[in-house]
Amino acid sequence: MARGKLDEKDAIVIRQPDVDDGGGIWRVVREASALDPNSSYLYLLLAKDFSDTCVVAECDGEIVGFVTGYRPPRRHEVVFLWQVGLLPSMQGRGLGKRLVLGFLGSPGARGATVLETTVAPSNTASRALFLAIARQLGAQCHVSPCFSAHMFPEGGHEDEELYCIGPLPQTANVR
Repeated sequence: MARGKLDEKDAIVIRQPDVDDGGGIWRVVREASALDPNSSYLYLLLAKDFSDTCVVAECDGEIVGFVTGYRPPRRHEVVFLWQVGLLPSMQGRGLGKRLVLGFLGSPGARGATVLETTVAPSNTASRALFLAIARQLGAQCHVSPCFSAHMFPEGGHEDEELYCIGPLPQTANVR
């Protein structure tokens, strides 16, 4: 696929994952070097048990991007976006925004009034993505400290800032 904005001929389908997509999500994480890698087992569990708050982008039968997230148990107004991943060939084409909007339109995000996520200060692409999402939705975006680098036991991890976007529009389909 040529780099540039996506169009209809790219045939990208945004959908909820199933357990068979766990391996494809893991592969995207491995190829998208900006993401913290986790075990393949975790991505199988997310695709199996948290599919209502996850979406994948599929092109020609291949997972080319994904969003994973969950609803925090004691904060029902929040939907937390954990990871956004795209194959390097799909980056810079608007697919990240489509995936986040698909995530916000997913069954597990219904009724949420706040989108939360964390972003490392050096991750300029993700920072720009979430600020653009807030603008598109007409929502405020508040950024505050969340996890400091010293909290990560493995060392070498940056601070993570918490992005709170809301209030989210209460429409059936924010895409």
